Amino acid sequence: MTQNPIYHIPALLNECIDGLHISPSGTYVDVTFGGGGHSNAILTQLNASGHLYAFDQDKDAEKNIIKDSRFTFIRSNFRFLKNFMRYHNVQEIDGLLADLGVSFHHFDDAQRGFSFRFDGKLDMRMNNRGGESAADVINNYNEEQLSDIFYLYGELKSSRKIASAIVKARNNRKITETHELLEIIQPFINRKQEKKELAQLFQALRIEVNHEMDSLKRLLIQSTELLKPRGRLVVLTYHSLEDRIVKNYFKTGNFEGKIETDFYGRINTPLKQINNKVITPTEEEIEKNPRSRSAKLRIAEKI
Repeated sequence: MTQNPIYHIPALLNECIDGLHISPSGTYVDVTFGGGGHSNAILTQLNASGHLYAFDQDKDAEKNIIKDSRFTFIRSNFRFLKNFMRYHNVQEIDGLLADLGVSFHHFDDAQRGFSFRFDGKLDMRMNNRGGESAADVINNYNEEQLSDIFYLYGELKSSRKIASAIVKARNNRKITETHELLEIIQPFINRKQEKKELAQLFQALRIEVNHEMDSLKRLLIQSTELLKPRGRLVVLTYHSLEDRIVKNYFKTGNFEGKIETDFYGRINTPLKQINNKVITPTEEEIEKNPRSRSAKLRIAEKI
């Protein structure tokens, strides 16, 4: 059972697996299968009675399916976690892992439109069987909506100017290719940090197209409901907004980070944080895998 090294190199692999605190006969879920790196590592720690369910909505991930009787692949967005667990007669699980990073495979495939480095269609859908593409967002959202996306998800200071330029340009022609978008936004990108800002803009579009923040919130709630007491929830994020959602939920049981206590002053939360301080990659790992540099790992246990 070997992972496809071209598809994706998982960040903080050992730390994620250790965080799951795997019981050999337990039931586990990897909701971001991708290249199968995490799934393969989990399977090495399961005995014949253990089972792993893996989710991925991308058809390309099916090429990496592991042939193992202890493994079940589900081609779906993890927002439908509970429905599919019920379908497979799984009432509770011992642990769940979510790596919210985008696979190298997606960034390096020009046809998917995830990266500004290649010319291709503005798609960015993880599941290209349906839903709005990045081109739909660019051509149909109003100026305020576009500005909000670039500011909230891309943290771009020039979000208003970029949104205005896009709306103005699309009056003349539909924007469907990455090079067309780059041409429009180039005057508003800081030359000194061009790669960073372009990456932030494309990230913002990807988050919107795939409803990533909403899916994450649904995942956290459903995971908590499925976990057995002392079951582990392991989440790897790459964006400050994602990390804040996870941090708040683990700490307070809600996404706003509002602390609510019971009569005895105990915080009303279904989870206990295992690592109070976020886990990040070492300099050595970043050197080997530069794309891991923004990874943040948080681990919680069901009370």
